[in-house]
Amino acid sequence: MKNLFIIFLSTFAIAFQVGAQDNSAVKPEQLTTETFKQKIYNYVDNPEEWVYEGKLPCIVDFYADWCKPCKLIAPIMEELANEYKGKINIYKVNTDQQRELSSLFGIRSIPSVLFVPANGKPQMSTGALPKESFKQVIDEFLLGEKKK
Repeated sequence: MKNLFIIFLSTFAIAFQVGAQDNSAVKPEQLTTETFKQKIYNYVDNPEEWVYEGKLPCIVDFYADWCKPCKLIAPIMEELANEYKGKINIYKVNTDQQRELSSLFGIRSIPSVLFVPANGKPQMSTGALPKESFKQVIDEFLLGEKKK
């Protein structure tokens, strides 16, 4: 009976540690049209000029739930959100639900990924890129770090 109790406590302790680690994991944040205007670009107040509302560079993943290539890059976006925690923000926009944003950015193919530096103009990429390609764009374009 004592051994069973020890096994139970050990299992509980391991489950608690795993759960505690998951709480620190960062996930890409879902944006609506309103939160997009607050965090990325308020196109109503600044229709003529791009003015980034954020402090950190960011990535905006335009996706749809039914899109297979979008599903392929979703875990990559989660990994990048954790690897670059505190350096960049990663957001997601559901193109089926946020049609105004899709139209504003001329989204015709998904996934489309908007790379937004803290200063300067954003760049759009279309298609499912491998993780290393995303990392290269983050390091060089968003963070301005040159490969050695």
